[in-house]
Amino acid sequence: MNTDNDNTFENLEQFLIHSEKRAFIMARVATRDEDVAFDIVQDAMIKLVSKYSNKNSHEWPPLFYRIVQSRINDWHRRQKVRNRWRSWLGNDKLSTQGEGFRDSPLENKSNENDQLPEDNISSFEFSEKVEVAVSALPLRQQQAFMLRAWEEMSTKETANAMKCSEGSVKTHYSRALSSLRASLEEFSL
Repeated sequence: MNTDNDNTFENLEQFLIHSEKRAFIMARVATRDEDVAFDIVQDAMIKLVSKYSNKNSHEWPPLFYRIVQSRINDWHRRQKVRNRWRSWLGNDKLSTQGEGFRDSPLENKSNENDQLPEDNISSFEFSEKVEVAVSALPLRQQQAFMLRAWEEMSTKETANAMKCSEGSVKTHYSRALSSLRASLEEFSL
């Protein structure tokens, strides 16, 4: 019996179950398209399992999110080319990036049973505004914010996932926080 290999795959499966929803939200915020986001996450999960399952479990998060961010960057590059062709062909209506957000998982983040109805409405409005504000950030700022604030990765892990220097992560993250504070000023205490 190969119990070490079985444990590795069980641990990898648990890691992917834990990370899937968060990665999906990151991809959806970046692409504004649920189908594309689902494809990006699925592709990243497959690549992690096929190429990096032999790595230590503490190496999986930066590797996984590097793959996700790489797929998001690839999608944006393809969109740029497609949109250029569409505009040259006079099809500007086709160059939109998606239909917007539907049934946000961020809305469901808190437990509705613990809140009063008016708190749920306020929480819903806030999470909707946060999602819109984050999606309005430039892509690198989105990535830095989501990985640092949401995934709670260190600056070093984020730099590894984004394939950039730690200084760049700090700059992107700081700019993202400034933009988000300005966008969400109405919710500050």
